[in-house]
Amino acid sequence: ASDVKQQPAPLVLLHGYANGSLYFYRNLMGLSHFHFGSIYALDMLGWGLSSRPTFDLQLLGDDNGDTNDDKRSNEHKQVASAEHFFVESLESWRKQHDLPKITLAGHSMGGYLSVAYAEKYPQHVERLILLSPVGVPERKEEDGVRINSLPFYMRGIVKITRYLFEKGVTPGSFLRALPLSKSKSMVDSYILNRLPAIQCEEERKHLSEYLYQNSMLPGSGEYCLSQILTAGAFARIPLVDRIPEIKSNDNKDGMEVHFVYGENDWMDFKGGIDVQRLCFNKRTEWEKQKNSNESPPPKVFLHGVRNAGHLLMLDNYEEFNSALIIAAGGEDRLPSNFPRPVEFVCNEVAASISDSVNCNVKREVLNEMGASAFFRGSRWDRRLQKKDGEGVNNDSVDDIGCDEKKMEEQLA
Repeated sequence: ASDVKQQPAPLVLLHGYANGSLYFYRNLMGLSHFHFGSIYALDMLGWGLSSRPTFDLQLLGDDNGDTNDDKRSNEHKQVASAEHFFVESLESWRKQHDLPKITLAGHSMGGYLSVAYAEKYPQHVERLILLSPVGVPERKEEDGVRINSLPFYMRGIVKITRYLFEKGVTPGSFLRALPLSKSKSMVDSYILNRLPAIQCEEERKHLSEYLYQNSMLPGSGEYCLSQILTAGAFARIPLVDRIPEIKSNDNKDGMEVHFVYGENDWMDFKGGIDVQRLCFNKRTEWEKQKNSNESPPPKVFLHGVRNAGHLLMLDNYEEFNSALIIAAGGEDRLPSNFPRPVEFVCNEVAASISDSVNCNVKREVLNEMGASAFFRGSRWDRRLQKKDGEGVNNDSVDDIGCDEKKMEEQLA
């Protein structure tokens, strides 16, 4: 009986903004075959085939004020109210299905809301897996400088887009305002351009129809966009400061949090690196204090999926599946010839890793310089880097506990 491997907690998948549970159609069979006994891909409240109640939020807290502190407080109440819409509906669903523990994996906006859920109900989260999550880093000054360096026509488009964003205009409401033929054509073009990995015309047709019908249904959950994010996809309350504070009520080693990004992701992997660094430093302080009455900060891991962008579950489903299974502790269940993601660590963690530990790692583990060489950013980012003459020098990449020649071959 001692040789029987404990079954993993059920996997709950949350889709990204304006998507639905069907976006994981390439992943479900592989995930269930190799590791997970139970998988739930959910349509979050207000999206997909879930009910679509009016997204009319009442601020959680007191009335508005006029001072800067009051305005800041009201923004936090606005965010809390929007998160409450999704977090409490997910908790109600969990109760109905009598699931004491879940492995919670969320993509993009689903990743953001997964963090919000884990903050409030950490006792029900076995592991937290963030799939190219939105809202992790804080806005930096260089982001504004970068916008100002764009061509005049691009700056105009950005300003108009931000104006519509702040007015609560969503991609879905914009599509619904267009003639049907025009909106359908835009969705078809989006699928064709964003998902070149889908070569089957029939598959592409069905995915486009799914996204189109999803967008044409009455708007509901989509109106969280400007409540939670600012223009530019930065969170009003960034996750980089929130994840390190998540406590695990019944895990003395702290909750495991895994970030998974695509090689060509437009989400900035540095947000995950920063979270890992903060959590590592906090855990170091916690260990010095020997405070056994309080759960340590989360233990954070970062994985990179090759040949994938933001929609990594569709771009490279095999390596994406491996990343989820590894994050859930099931790497030993993967066949030896199965593609595995690359693992990255901040420099502080890299310095603390012993050689004996690294010899047991079955995949590359690279530090921040290696991450900069691996993650190429979106097509627009790569175009700007090429124009500015930017580049990453791979010669001094410090691979940790892995064969240097193999690493270079994998990054080629």
